Amino acid sequence: MAAAPPIANNPDIRFLGRLLGDVIRGYGGEGLYKRIEYIRATSVDRHRGVAGADATDPGLERLTLDETLDFTRGFMLFSMLANLAEDRQGVAAEPHADVTSALERLEAEGIGHDAVTALLDHALIVPVLTAHPTEVRRKSMIDHKNRIAELMALRDMGLQETPDGDRIEEAILRQIALLWQTRVLRRDKLGVADEVETALSYLRDVFLPVIPALHARWDRALGARSPSFLRAGSWIGGDRDGNPFVDAQSMRLALARASETVLVHYLQQVHALGAELSISTEHSDVDPAVLALAEASHDTAVSRQDEPYRRALSGIYARLSATHLKLTGKAPPRPAPIAAPPYETPAELREELAAIARALGSQGPLSSGGALGRLIRAVESFGFHLATLDMRQNSAVHERVVAELLSAAGVTENYLKLSEGERVALLRRELESPRPLTSPYAAYSDETASELAIVREAAASHAKYGRGCIAHYIVSMAQSVSDLLEVHILLKEAGLYIPGERPQAHIMAIPLFETIGDLESAPGIMEAWLALPEVSAIAKARGHQEVMIGYSDSNKDGGYLTSTWQLSRGSTALAPVFEKAGVAMQLFHGRGGAVGRGGGSSFSAILAQPPGTVQGRIRITEQGEVIAAKYGTRESAMTNLEAMASATLLASLEPPRVAHADAERFAAAMDQLSDTAFKAYRGLVYETEGFRSFFRQATPIAEIAGLKIGSRPASRKKSDAIEDLRAIPWVFSWAQARIMLPGWYGVGAALEGFGDKGLLREMAEGWPLFASALANMEMVLAKSDMGVAACYAALVEDAELRDAIFGRVRSGWQSTHDGLLQITRQTRLLEKHPALEASVRLRLPYIEPLNLLQIELIKRHRAGEADPRIGEGILLSINAIATALRNSG
Repeated sequence: MAAAPPIANNPDIRFLGRLLGDVIRGYGGEGLYKRIEYIRATSVDRHRGVAGADATDPGLERLTLDETLDFTRGFMLFSMLANLAEDRQGVAAEPHADVTSALERLEAEGIGHDAVTALLDHALIVPVLTAHPTEVRRKSMIDHKNRIAELMALRDMGLQETPDGDRIEEAILRQIALLWQTRVLRRDKLGVADEVETALSYLRDVFLPVIPALHARWDRALGARSPSFLRAGSWIGGDRDGNPFVDAQSMRLALARASETVLVHYLQQVHALGAELSISTEHSDVDPAVLALAEASHDTAVSRQDEPYRRALSGIYARLSATHLKLTGKAPPRPAPIAAPPYETPAELREELAAIARALGSQGPLSSGGALGRLIRAVESFGFHLATLDMRQNSAVHERVVAELLSAAGVTENYLKLSEGERVALLRRELESPRPLTSPYAAYSDETASELAIVREAAASHAKYGRGCIAHYIVSMAQSVSDLLEVHILLKEAGLYIPGERPQAHIMAIPLFETIGDLESAPGIMEAWLALPEVSAIAKARGHQEVMIGYSDSNKDGGYLTSTWQLSRGSTALAPVFEKAGVAMQLFHGRGGAVGRGGGSSFSAILAQPPGTVQGRIRITEQGEVIAAKYGTRESAMTNLEAMASATLLASLEPPRVAHADAERFAAAMDQLSDTAFKAYRGLVYETEGFRSFFRQATPIAEIAGLKIGSRPASRKKSDAIEDLRAIPWVFSWAQARIMLPGWYGVGAALEGFGDKGLLREMAEGWPLFASALANMEMVLAKSDMGVAACYAALVEDAELRDAIFGRVRSGWQSTHDGLLQITRQTRLLEKHPALEASVRLRLPYIEPLNLLQIELIKRHRAGEADPRIGEGILLSINAIATALRNSG
């Protein structure tokens, strides 16, 4: 067997690690520094295979509780700084392509710019930020980390001082010292308003400047201006599935704060343009359109009478200022000195800016986009709403609410007892009638009143911010056509569904297919849905119909391999349904950060989509720690958004990479693999007596609830059943215990039981779907550790149960590990991915002591020890392990 490479030797990591050591010594004392350094060095030596360094508890038992907390913070901060260093240098970065390489790749296939331009004319690519709670770090920690990244960039330039005159190394040391002294844990549980503000910080500081800049890059590569196909989306404040804290008020807050944020940005940009465009009529001819805007501005300042561009921008600023007052109810930070009417729509603002741009277009160097071009692009991309807010609710809620409305209106008392066909017929009749079901004289349950308030708030928001502010209504656990028609009933009550000869739905009802059974039923449901004449008319008028597919719950339901395959099969089966209906399909991929929730490289995942299912349009959820990792800085956001756009382009236009005959062989093999993996996974998780107890005792699932990392409860119901547990804590808990079960279990049985290993190798080398699945699973296996996992398993009180279940887990891991290496022709995990291997190996010596400390603290906590430092230590260790693992949720 080939020897493993040495642990990563990144100079930036060494530099930042040295400064962290100085901070620990300075604030914690020499004694604490030496104890932490001894634990670190011993663990590193053990992982390097140094003789005599095989202790499983290198000095941990000698730490006091206070030192335990400091030690945990120290290891967490090292992992955070290591992540920063690797992100800056692209170490272990996701595979990706930029626009130039994507266009070159298409040209090599005979696909020219005309085809690309035609695709972009109807393209839509949207990362959708969600509040799913897997980000364990406080925003304050992330902010300090980002400042260090900015300072390191200055250091790369060879500078000794910052623009403010601080010595760069001292400034970095200061930020690390602030990190050391910043409280890691939240004292209060996050509320929806907190989640809104966190998302706004990314939208304001990153998405607003990056999306226009990225479009400019694409325009240069294409040699022409492309449509604004990159947009931003959000669930925060609109996703109420299982979250009782999201209501009409939280949606109003989310939209209001988003509008205020984007309008302030426009005002700042227009103000800066006014300072820049000092063109005088004494030295330049000026387009009549600009002169008209200048005159309409009523800017009478003597100093600007020969500067029509500045006067025109004064008028635009005044109108924007009035728009801010109209939409937010308050004056902007820098009110306009002159009065003007507000803009009714973003299109009005864009047209006035475009008039200035056209006037500059004939002026040589001024014809390039510049700041004005970026502002126009921003208005096109963000409107007055910044990010499109999705609404989401569970189908069971809609069912109950519609039943109550029908009963109160005297339509039927037994809606819940009707068959599916009877429900569809009744709902369609109601949707043909302009008569509302609600009455101001009827009394409704709190649930129904809340749901009605939500759709009415959506209607008010459309009137205020434009229809772009809310365009999608996602139905969780969608299992029938009536589940979608019920949404139309609710929209109709708020005037968002308009009956008539040409019915209109101002918000699209979108099914979310989550479980394995739901994915299998999806083509039939969508065929029946699109066969309804009114639905077909609405979809064709809109141009597309969206379907959301859920990675997290399908994985929890059927295991990693079956989830991966059923998502692909479901997407493939949907394509001809949409083609027959004459409607374009838009898939919304509900992915998480961890591989067990659809995580891994977005670029590879998009390229692995079945042929014909992307079509230039894709939405993807971004959540938890992934948001900070991918969009924490403008540089990382630019890289990741460009990768998403390039992958969408390639997946839409490249010829299939697998021949039809091979695709059929591969699919047949995958059917067999999936069936075996499904039976193995279900057999362990859902059919083994006592597995629920094993899971809850062998992982820190109960302790994770104390992290206060999100506003939503961990379970859908008051139940300890795995079926009712949300996918996030399910995956997060297994990751903490280093078992990572959702990312691999069942695959070993499938690989072991498949006879034709040559075919599996062929699939791994020539089929993007299988290659991507194996690559993601390989990373999970590399981060798991059955030795550490055995220590967590020892927390299970019933020894017989523990030995029986963990024996199956360990055996399953080994067969998965061995099968993967056999298929990929490797002697060790990640052998063909040296940068990722080095990154993982760098972290292992830091994670293992944290795991061992966490186990000891959990034992003491569960034994009833009441010292608050024990609980704090557990939560700190959860935070630290998640930081080191990176994609743990």
